[in-house]
Amino acid sequence: MSKKEISSGTQKAEALARNGNEKKTAKTAENKKKPVKTTVKSEKTVKNTTKKTAKKARPAKKMSEKRRQRIAAREQKKLEMAKIRAEKKQKRLEKRLESKQKRLDRIASLKQARAERRAKRQERRALLRHESKENRRERRKEERDARIAARVAKREAAMADRRAKREHRLKVRAEKRAERNDKRHAPGFGGWLAAVISLGVTTLALGTMLTFGWINMNGMQSDMATVHTESVYELNSIVDNLDTNLSKARISNSKNEQVRLLSNIAIESEMAETVLERLPMDIQLTQNMTSFVNKMADSAQSMLYAVASGKKLTDSQIATIEHMYKTNLQLKEIINELTANANGNDMIEAMRGKDGNLLYLSFGEIQNNTIETPKEINDGPFAENIKKVSAKNLEGLEEISAPRAEELAKRYFADYKVSDARCVGETVAEQLSCYSLMLTTPDGEMSAQLSKQGGKVVEFNSYKDCSSKNFSVERCIDIAQDFLAKIGYNGMKAVWTSENGTTCNLNFACTQDGVVLYSDMVKVKVCEERGIVTGIEALSYVLNHTERQLPSAKISKADAKANLSSNLSVETSRLCLMPIDGNEVLAYEFYGSFDGNDYYVYVDAATGDEIEVFTVVGTAQGRALL
Repeated sequence: MSKKEISSGTQKAEALARNGNEKKTAKTAENKKKPVKTTVKSEKTVKNTTKKTAKKARPAKKMSEKRRQRIAAREQKKLEMAKIRAEKKQKRLEKRLESKQKRLDRIASLKQARAERRAKRQERRALLRHESKENRRERRKEERDARIAARVAKREAAMADRRAKREHRLKVRAEKRAERNDKRHAPGFGGWLAAVISLGVTTLALGTMLTFGWINMNGMQSDMATVHTESVYELNSIVDNLDTNLSKARISNSKNEQVRLLSNIAIESEMAETVLERLPMDIQLTQNMTSFVNKMADSAQSMLYAVASGKKLTDSQIATIEHMYKTNLQLKEIINELTANANGNDMIEAMRGKDGNLLYLSFGEIQNNTIETPKEINDGPFAENIKKVSAKNLEGLEEISAPRAEELAKRYFADYKVSDARCVGETVAEQLSCYSLMLTTPDGEMSAQLSKQGGKVVEFNSYKDCSSKNFSVERCIDIAQDFLAKIGYNGMKAVWTSENGTTCNLNFACTQDGVVLYSDMVKVKVCEERGIVTGIEALSYVLNHTERQLPSAKISKADAKANLSSNLSVETSRLCLMPIDGNEVLAYEFYGSFDGNDYYVYVDAATGDEIEVFTVVGTAQGRALL
């Protein structure tokens, strides 16, 4: 192809390509000919770099003590927080496991209860399948009697609770009255000013009353006399009802009828005691009758429990009913005569405290005729036998002040968390002068009496009720012994226990050379629900306790036992020093049973003569046990 035949577009493209390659080649050659630039750092840059290197090479500064402490505190706090988190985690795990175990225990108990119910149903079906009509009738009768006994027990418990509350109110009222009598201090300037103002107001009021007429005091006295006369009529009605029920109880031989009669006797005795407290008379004139109705109520309750549990009345209990009937018959004659002959003037004179009126003569006749009951143990052997002697246990001890008595009370009863102890007055028990104190605790008020000489605990009472049983009798004895040791009464031995499922009543006596000293006795009450001492009475111990010169036994225990009745099955025996008519006699004490009854027989260790016999009876607090 000739040059003329090549298109102009193609020639231009080839020409442009050749020119581009030539330029690129020329630029590369030019770059090769240029000298290479060498980078030279300035002197200033070199110095700065040297300084930085030097700074890095210097040793580190020491850390300050404050900073080190802060760091250590942070580390310690981290450790504590980690420990707390671990403990919380552990508690959560334990709580989870405990909840799981409780759930398993509950499931197991439900299964066991279902199994027991199933077994009882099967047993009952089998019993009913093979039970005769007579057996069924007897069983239903026993179930009915058990329900009656439960209702009676519940009612008696409510009565006992009301009685305890009433006694508490009376005691608090007496203590407040004693406190008011003790607060007779000389007034200061403010007191004199108040007295002058009061005197002026009283004079003004007196003038006003003289102006407009005197108050009809005779009318007020007549109204009060009417109220007290109604109390005498009420007492007369109660004594008549007691006479009716006691006369029926003498010959009743039916269990249901005996339960009904004994319940009525117990309730009416409580009512008689309440009415006697309302009469406007000195307590010394009503003391004998009050003591009798109290004992009658206790005896009726003890017999009621025995009959309700399916037992028959013993010869001793039948004799007690006979004695109560005859004694109440005497009271009935006196009260009936008083009701028939007394008038408003006699009651007004009695209210004014005048002697010689019919009311005083009638109750004076009751008081002079000593009311006795058959010898039965209701509170342990010799529990009420206090010798009229000087306080031998306090001889040589200094007399304490009221503030010191408050300090001692806080120390004695520290376990009760006493926040306040205040002396509210003084009292005299037998030959002993005591401080009366009120103690404030989280469980309420408690009262205590401490002897002025020596600061010994003579009496203590806590009024919080106990409603269940969590502690055994043996544990209650240990609790009481520990308490007695804390208040300074050491070497005490439990000689009597009586418990009812909520409260354990204990008698402790001092021992010397293995001989029980019944004159040195302390009564202790323990709550079986909380396991604490709620009452103590140590008057007998404080009055009588001393180191004695004991006589020696002139006959052996075997010889003394030979003088006992062959009917008595002896279970225990020991030497004791027993109080008899103001004297102390060394004797052998034999405890045994005969025909379902328990007895205490005391034989003189010098002559071998039988000098005392007690029979154990049930009480409203339960059957007493040694």
